[in-house]
Amino acid sequence: MASMRRLLRARLWTRSLSSINNGLSAIASKECLLCGLHQQVEPQQRHSFSTMPAASPSSSTNSNYIPGRADASGTAHYAQRFASQTAVGHFRTLKATPQVGDLIVSSLGHGTYLGSDSDSEDREYMEAVTRSLTLGINFIDCASNFRNMRSEVAVGACLTRAIKQKLIDRNEVIVCTKGGFLSFDFREDIEPRTYIDETYVKTGLFQLNEFVGGCHCLSGPFLKNQLELSRRNFNLDTIDIYFVHNPEIQLNVVPRQTVLSRIKNAFAALEECVQAGKITMYGVASWNAFRTNSSAKLHLSLEELVYFAKEVGGENHHFKVIQLPFNLKLQDAATTPTQTVRGKRMPALHAAHHLGIQVIGTAAINQANFMNCFNPEVRARFPEIGERRTDAQCALQFVRTTPGLTLGVVGMRNILHVEENCALFRYPTSPRQ
Repeated sequence: MASMRRLLRARLWTRSLSSINNGLSAIASKECLLCGLHQQVEPQQRHSFSTMPAASPSSSTNSNYIPGRADASGTAHYAQRFASQTAVGHFRTLKATPQVGDLIVSSLGHGTYLGSDSDSEDREYMEAVTRSLTLGINFIDCASNFRNMRSEVAVGACLTRAIKQKLIDRNEVIVCTKGGFLSFDFREDIEPRTYIDETYVKTGLFQLNEFVGGCHCLSGPFLKNQLELSRRNFNLDTIDIYFVHNPEIQLNVVPRQTVLSRIKNAFAALEECVQAGKITMYGVASWNAFRTNSSAKLHLSLEELVYFAKEVGGENHHFKVIQLPFNLKLQDAATTPTQTVRGKRMPALHAAHHLGIQVIGTAAINQANFMNCFNPEVRARFPEIGERRTDAQCALQFVRTTPGLTLGVVGMRNILHVEENCALFRYPTSPRQ
């Protein structure tokens, strides 16, 4: 019944959007053609919206939230605790800001995207993330729209419990999330048209022409609002990395210069969030933006985005990280020259290195599509991880040993999968370049 109600709400949402936004009526009727471009990656972004009360972008830090953030001393202490259990190369440096210092981060991060909107899968995620924290993973990846906010809430409950039980300290763990997709809150039922109008339009969080395809917005006030919701879901005073989520999808229907202006304004808003102590740094989480050729509609220039960050934040800006998919199937970030830096064509990983941007690989096991499908020749490429290596371990070792990738994110909500994947940490990675 719950899934049927969500389906009915989604249909009502599409009809309501076409009524309240004539400029997007054509899109609304066949959208998520917009979101459909990455449907294989993030299908839950379709017809998503938040039912949380609008949070004030200027609200101060909340004394009830867990204080602190990941910092150099905390993450180094975390790595030291696992020194005898992990091989050389598992922990590496994630350059942050002078305020917190360079962070020490695990070679794999814990992803929370897949799964249904159910209490049972919330519990599975809480148990799996807790197990990861006790086995040497100190990077957690979320987005407000993952499982309609349930992933953020589950991670927040997990962190609260782990800190209370002294399994970890707040400054040992890097928590990141994303904003851009209007996220449905699993806890409430609403009437979409009225809610959007009252909560977002009349309050000035966005104008209807900024709300693209019935699911996506880059306006500064909107992103600040979504950040407040994520802070509340996590129960955290400060989120370590906040990503602008798939901004390239707007290029399907919005002129390029308009989208670029929106990204620049989003960066300006996030610089303000850094100054307010609500995030440590920010980035762009993408699927197509940095892997496609410059002639492609969904291409974004990393060099141009760094220029925007410098314009709004100066040389000491806080645009530090990007996410892009990288795995044994999707290797173009390392092999295809899709980016230009100072007039020279190069792959995205090389461009990021030249521009001082760190890269986090997502979809490390292609959302489990690699399981039990590798031939012996593929497995033979990874002798260093033992004769009984699994397909998942081979896929993850490929990501862990790729020069230019700081870490890879793998989704896990099964403790057995966590233990299988974390067994890799006993084996060294190739020298990083």
